[in-house]
Amino acid sequence: MLNYLELALKYGGFTSLDKVYLKNKLASLSDADKLAFITPPPSVINAYFAEIYQKQSPQAATDYYFDLSQQLHLLTDQPSFDEQKPFVRLNLSGKSYGFAYENDEEVAQVFSEQDEPVTDGLLFELAQIFPQYKVFVDGQMIKMKPLAVEESESETVENKSALLTDIRKLKDGSVKISSFNQEEIMEVAKAYQGQRYYSYAQHQAVLYIIED
Repeated sequence: MLNYLELALKYGGFTSLDKVYLKNKLASLSDADKLAFITPPPSVINAYFAEIYQKQSPQAATDYYFDLSQQLHLLTDQPSFDEQKPFVRLNLSGKSYGFAYENDEEVAQVFSEQDEPVTDGLLFELAQIFPQYKVFVDGQMIKMKPLAVEESESETVENKSALLTDIRKLKDGSVKISSFNQEEIMEVAKAYQGQRYYSYAQHQAVLYIIED
């Protein structure tokens, strides 16, 4: 059974000085109305997220938002700027986007306010903002999730036409392509088939191609 008072104090922006007020206010509400009452507005969620991102790390910020999304039942597979549920706003390439978690497996959906094209540059930009996640396209939707890739055993693939790019064949058969040059990565990637996962590490763009 949810302890709404504890949730309000932890996530809702309330303090210990609000306990008596909260108890009185929550006492007469249904469970659904209690959740609605203690869920902080989008401005508060975004302010906390931005502060944690800047002062701690991208990982700490997404940990906060994912935990909040689970505890306050904000998970949704149909997020939108209608904002039936609050979400974290993003600025990608000067355009307005948002992201929300859709399930308990920490899969997040990234969506635009307007109808915007999905480009490789956009996906790499998102991967740079959240280097702890792999970014991918599922149908027409941009998504991101934690994805561990075993890289302890790999084989270098020679490619004399891509001198700035490192290509490695991983033990499971997938391919890792990394470079400071995103265009060169995408040119090399044309030779491989499979699901693409965009990432960012050590100041380089990284593309994993995993066979379906």
